[in-house]
Amino acid sequence: MAMNVLNTKVGVYVDVANLARNGGYGLRYDVLREFACRGGAEPVRLNAYVSYDADRAETDPLYRDNQYGFYDVLRDFGYKVIQKNVKWYTDENGNRFGKANADLDLAVDALLQSENIGRVLLATGDGDFVQVVRALQNRGCRVETVAFDNVSTDLRREVDLFMSGYLIPNLLPTQSGRNGGMAWGEIGSRVRGVCYHHTGKGYGFLRFMKHVAPELWKLDSRQAESPYGSVFFHDSQLPEDVHYTSLPSRTHVFEFELAKSEAREGGLQAVNLQLVTQRRGVRPAVPLAAPPLALQ
Repeated sequence: MAMNVLNTKVGVYVDVANLARNGGYGLRYDVLREFACRGGAEPVRLNAYVSYDADRAETDPLYRDNQYGFYDVLRDFGYKVIQKNVKWYTDENGNRFGKANADLDLAVDALLQSENIGRVLLATGDGDFVQVVRALQNRGCRVETVAFDNVSTDLRREVDLFMSGYLIPNLLPTQSGRNGGMAWGEIGSRVRGVCYHHTGKGYGFLRFMKHVAPELWKLDSRQAESPYGSVFFHDSQLPEDVHYTSLPSRTHVFEFELAKSEAREGGLQAVNLQLVTQRRGVRPAVPLAAPPLALQ
């Protein structure tokens, strides 16, 4: 039976600058909202924290117009834009540098507004929010994080759910551009996923999210409500800088093309794999899910 989240109230707090400089430039904020409100949850707060260089805007009209256009798009999607102006300083060597840190604003807003919120989505990879996560959890909130690269390990461990933004369908354009009119998950489209099992015999299996659904914890694609698909790959399709001994891995996110399986009727295989995340971490001691043959 599907999880009932219709009465869940959600607060979304987006550290725009952190996402943009860590792999998330160009993300679709409407898709982020849909992910946060999956299962029919109600958005109570949608806050986007942005930095604005007023000095630059005075001499660069293109920058000014692009920024204001971006803020208008955010508002069209229902976000409240909290603008933090860049403040410029000069160090002891005469070098000028700017700061526009919205961390405190985001933290205070999330805590003050959490009284009527059941689920909080923090869109950031900044480890400075670990204490905020703990405080929100102590107030009864479920806390989730979406981010891309350079994500704090402490933050990933502290939240109730961490989801790589690369894995959310259509949140970020694929590296190879548009899918030629094909929807995410169709044969010939490019999607992103992680290797959850490798046989050590020249092939392995990738998991990708087919669509956003409430029950993200149902990783086994044999389950009727599972939003995930499983796909076979040959080691020959791995990028040159990825060795099979580093797999399976939760931190290696691959982008790949979905093709019909050469060996199994109705099955899928991944071709033209690209690594989209930074390589880090070690090989897990156990597989990330059930044996692959059961998931085909």
